[in-house]
Amino acid sequence: MFLKVQLPWNVLVPAENLGPMLQRSIVHHLLDDFAQRKAAKDVGYFVVVTSVDSIGDGRVKQGTGEVEFPVLFSGITFKLFKGEVLLGVVQEVLRYGVFLQCGPAETVFISNKKMPDYRYVLGDNPMFLNDKLSSKIERDMVVHFVVIGTQWLPEKREFRAVVGLDADYLGPVS
Repeated sequence: MFLKVQLPWNVLVPAENLGPMLQRSIVHHLLDDFAQRKAAKDVGYFVVVTSVDSIGDGRVKQGTGEVEFPVLFSGITFKLFKGEVLLGVVQEVLRYGVFLQCGPAETVFISNKKMPDYRYVLGDNPMFLNDKLSSKIERDMVVHFVVIGTQWLPEKREFRAVVGLDADYLGPVS
């Protein structure tokens, strides 16, 4: 789900960037930091900064000459929630399940135990096949799924999700 958030951030600006274009330099460094940080446990994946709401007074960092500015900004984030129904693109099909990508979330897994009536078919293009519905799940297909649970991985700054197809109207999108 996409969330509109307001976040505080401390932006470090090197001394050589102080001058008449200071505000522009602060915003530039904020956007760089934002892109590198990737995600946070409480708000999910960072998608976009929509506005800079305020820039506080800078403080010189001892020994580095950099100036730290407290910035308050609004932005959009993406976070998976338990029970939410989403779409994902199949990235890899394995005997024990399927890995999907859902927006910035790259580690979304459907276990073969959570795909009722689907059976694994080995071959050059492995897939899960449902004979009752005449549907298949293979690489690059779009799939509707429900989120069963998520886990925050702080060392990678990303989320891992376990999802399933065991509800009505879930599965491959035609």
